[in-house]
Amino acid sequence: MFVFGVVATKGGVGKTTIAANLGGLLADIGYRVLLIDADVQPSLSRYFALSHVAEQGLTQMVMSGVLTPDCISHIELPPLTFTGDPSRLNVQGGFLHIVTSDTRDGKLQDWLSNRLDRLVRIRMAIKSLAQEDVYDVAIIDTQGAVGHLQDAAVNASDLLITPASPDIVSAREFVDGTLTLLDRHESSANMGFTVPSMKAVINRVENTVDSRTMASLIREQFMTMRGRVTVLNTGVPAAVAYKKAATAQVPVHWIDPIKAGDVMHALLWELIPSMEGKFAPNHRGQLPESLNPAKREQAGVSDSVAADSVE
Repeated sequence: MFVFGVVATKGGVGKTTIAANLGGLLADIGYRVLLIDADVQPSLSRYFALSHVAEQGLTQMVMSGVLTPDCISHIELPPLTFTGDPSRLNVQGGFLHIVTSDTRDGKLQDWLSNRLDRLVRIRMAIKSLAQEDVYDVAIIDTQGAVGHLQDAAVNASDLLITPASPDIVSAREFVDGTLTLLDRHESSANMGFTVPSMKAVINRVENTVDSRTMASLIREQFMTMRGRVTVLNTGVPAAVAYKKAATAQVPVHWIDPIKAGDVMHALLWELIPSMEGKFAPNHRGQLPESLNPAKREQAGVSDSVAADSVE
C-alpha cells in the first residue's frame, strides 16, 4: 500500500480538495483507496456521503495502533443525490473508504504528547498486516498546523503533497512554513526516520499576472532547496467545478470530465508516473500535449508555460 500525506503549515490552502479528488480519481480508475482524515477540522470527513458510518474513527486507530473495520467508514459513490449519468461512474471495481476525524476535543493530541512512540502511531496502524492487502493507496489529510498529529501523518507517508496558493502573502508563508516543516522532520533522522520526498502543487491558479508571478516565485524559491522539494508542473486552476463537486459530494472529474478531468489526470500522472495512460471511465481517453507530463518533458516545456496551460 502506497501512502500519500497532504500537508501544509496553514489551513485553507486546498489540502482537502486535493486529497478528496485524487482519492476519487484513483477509485474511479479501479484502485482500492483509503482516505484518512487526520485534521482536527474534519473537512474530508464531510466531503463525501457515507453509505456506512463506522462506530470508531481516527482516535481509536491511533490509540490502538491497528486499523480495524470498526474504524473504517464507506463512501457512497455516486451518492443517491447525484443527478449525473451513473453508467460510467465508479464501474471499474475500485472503492473509496475513509477513517473519519473525531479529534476536535483535543484528547488525541494530548494523548500523543505523552507517548514516546507518537511518530509511529499512524504508520503502525496503516501498515498493520490486517489491512496491508485490502487497499492499494492511502491518502492522509493533515491539520494545517505543526503538531504531534501532523508529525505522525508525515512519518506514515511515502510521499508528501503540499498545496501552495499563488498570492504574495501565501507564497511567503508557504516557503517559510515548508522549510520549517522540513527542518523539523529532518531532525528525526537522528532517530532513524527518513523524511519522505515532497511534491508542491500550485493550487487555485488564476489567469492573472499576479497569479503567474507568484507561481513563478514559488518555483524559483524551491530551486534553491537542495532537491528537498519538487514543484509539479501541473497546477490546479481556480475553477468553479471544484466547488460544485464539493457541493455534489463527488470527485471533480465527474462534474467536469474535460478541463478539470484533464488537470486531475495530469496531476496524478506526475505524482505516479507509472500510471500514465490510465483514465477514469468518463474521460475522453487523452490529454492535451500541454498537460501530458511525458510530452511536456520531451518537448522541453518550461514550468511557466505548463502553469499557464491550466488556466
